[in-house]
Amino acid sequence: MTINQDSSKLPTIEQQTASENNVYEVAIIGGGISGTALLYSLSNYTNINRIVLIEKHQEVALLNSHKNSNSQTLHFGDIETNYTLKKAQIVKSAANLVKNYILKNDPQQRTYSKYHKMVLGVGEKQVEELRQRYQQFKDLFPNLKLIEQEEIEVFEPNVVKNRAPNEKIIALFTEEGYTIDFQKLAQSFLTKSLEHSKNSVNLMMETKVDKVEREGDLYHIQTTKGAIAAKVVVFTTGAYSLLFAKSLGYGKDYALLDVAGNFYLAPGVLNGKVYTVQLKKIPFAAIHGDSEVHDSSKTRFGPTAKVTLLLEKRNYASIFDYLRTAGISINAFISFFNILSEKVIWQYILKNYLYDIPLIGKRLFLKEARKVVPSLQLTDLRLAKEYGGIRPQIVNLQTKRLEMGEAKIVGKDILFNITPSPGASTCLQNAFDDTVRIISFLGQEFSFDKYQFLEDLKDK
Repeated sequence: MTINQDSSKLPTIEQQTASENNVYEVAIIGGGISGTALLYSLSNYTNINRIVLIEKHQEVALLNSHKNSNSQTLHFGDIETNYTLKKAQIVKSAANLVKNYILKNDPQQRTYSKYHKMVLGVGEKQVEELRQRYQQFKDLFPNLKLIEQEEIEVFEPNVVKNRAPNEKIIALFTEEGYTIDFQKLAQSFLTKSLEHSKNSVNLMMETKVDKVEREGDLYHIQTTKGAIAAKVVVFTTGAYSLLFAKSLGYGKDYALLDVAGNFYLAPGVLNGKVYTVQLKKIPFAAIHGDSEVHDSSKTRFGPTAKVTLLLEKRNYASIFDYLRTAGISINAFISFFNILSEKVIWQYILKNYLYDIPLIGKRLFLKEARKVVPSLQLTDLRLAKEYGGIRPQIVNLQTKRLEMGEAKIVGKDILFNITPSPGASTCLQNAFDDTVRIISFLGQEFSFDKYQFLEDLKDK
């Protein structure tokens, strides 16, 4: 989703204004995987002279891009059963950019591990669904195989062990599975931006943005370390991007349904990734099991998904910011009522809240995890308390429905990236697309070497 809007009659900043030395051509606000990927693109493939990256934490990618906050999966669309063939084509192309980056720049595999992966169909209905899906997707994914129970057992013996004799299973399987530490990937983007750039790149770490306003041809950015100005501003701050958009008069018809994901850890009962068939009408991932990046002695099960009033995990002060993203209006109330009252969704949300109840919660989750590993025991599972992140889902206050996929607002010389789709897997494609937009904002004297960008990341 891309929204083009304009904003006018904005007040000027009353606090300290930026000096000439603090005027940048591009300011990137947010140093997660999306912000650092954009910095990599701008610094290595454009002639933009002055760029600043502003990050409120002491390091890049400490929130949703951290390895504990996401499933660590590079999504291609081959085993994600909620993807149509058309979406899988788009996602595969985008994910290939990330795959080729890590293969070229990380021969020692510091940022990733390679495992096999599969999506498991259980029962006659899912078995038939995967058979049909294989026929549709096999040309797009030549390495994808349809395997029966005997071959599943070779790769993942615990998926078959203790399974009911009359329970039919089948899987779509590929060796091309990449588990990525997206924080380390973000650090790699940052290193490449600083080492090879002919541009002037400034980092403002541990710097919080308090206010952004437009005056004339510049955006004035008030931070906890003083004021700067920029010709173009890009927000890559997840759920906070919509809050900043609304402060500048954009995104008035949008709110957020924020979902907090949690995980359970178990001993290394899987050798790779095992996904389950996606639930219909549910925009959140079905439970799956993943070997931890760089540590196959641990298997992560999840995510659970709970609707939350937080913009940031474990930051309870962000409740007030969340409420500001929706506002108090009849459209907001009706929108959330329509979404949350749909039977499939509210039953799913209720079940996920039950997972947090002492004594019974883990037992309920065990029932779901046993769809992947039937022999799993209650004592094998422990709640990964420091794991999980926030995934914002866009609510359209006009249609009063959820909008799936990428959420991006495009304004006058400003971009607000709220959520990429599907997550970090598309970070380099999003960076490419945003770089094109930024060059169009800045004018004809600036250029983007698209050919070299794609040449450096093409399949070898």
